Amino acid sequence: MSALPLFISEVSSNHAKSIDRARKFIQASAEMGCQAVKFQLFKIDQLFASEILERSEEHRKRVEWELPEEFLPELKSVSTQCGIQFSCTPFFLDAVGILEPYVDFYKIASYELLWDDLISECARTGKPLILSTGMADLSEISHAVEVFQKAGGTHLTLLHCVSGYPAPADSCNLAAIETIREATGLPVGWSDHSRDSAIVNRAIDRYEATAIEFHLDLDEQGAEYKAGHCWLPHEMKAVIDGRKRLQAADGDGQKKPTAAEIGDRPWRADPSDGLRPLIEVRQEWLKK
Repeated sequence: MSALPLFISEVSSNHAKSIDRARKFIQASAEMGCQAVKFQLFKIDQLFASEILERSEEHRKRVEWELPEEFLPELKSVSTQCGIQFSCTPFFLDAVGILEPYVDFYKIASYELLWDDLISECARTGKPLILSTGMADLSEISHAVEVFQKAGGTHLTLLHCVSGYPAPADSCNLAAIETIREATGLPVGWSDHSRDSAIVNRAIDRYEATAIEFHLDLDEQGAEYKAGHCWLPHEMKAVIDGRKRLQAADGDGQKKPTAAEIGDRPWRADPSDGLRPLIEVRQEWLKK
């Protein structure tokens, strides 16, 4: 029986700085069947260069998307109560230490893949790391893996990712999952921006993605929903429920009558004359 991939719901900045809304994301993720939920910890003045912030009101407005640090203990507690792992992406070096008491694993975003210091800082904690590879080539991915391992990291999962929001089907290049796995020898999953169940299922069935990360919104009101890459709870729940049905359908591989078939076995053709049911059943009918 194939294992269910690790499904990770990515809250991004759809929490609107509301602890109640953030709790609902965790609860919805658990109810959908996710095994982990992920937030992001950034400060815009440590995310974008001053040259950008001075000239771009759009980027300055993202201060409204920041996750308040004081939410972290509550988010971890609710995740534990709901029986799922809590993760968060650090976007500045000090964020790694801030998150360490709370996260079950770190996640580094595609845009930070080139930042050796951030990868090393995560590795030194000894916690698992998931690293997205959007926009990267193989040499950049291999370098990031080397940095993680040299810093003492031992548990690394890579995610093939296409950093388009949303990513059209013909750009998803799912075969790269296999390419990355063969090049690094590491488990590789899919970070989805397609919002397409067929693509998610293909990543699992054909390319054996070990993790599926997807952006989640609760109600079409999140800051990132209009971009088109965020799933709604009922959409991804249908995918996860379908995966569980497929997993159950695998069975144990033994060829024997199932519970659904036992009642019909006596109604097979008797080998003596080719007529249904078996002779002993006919004899019972004669007594009626």
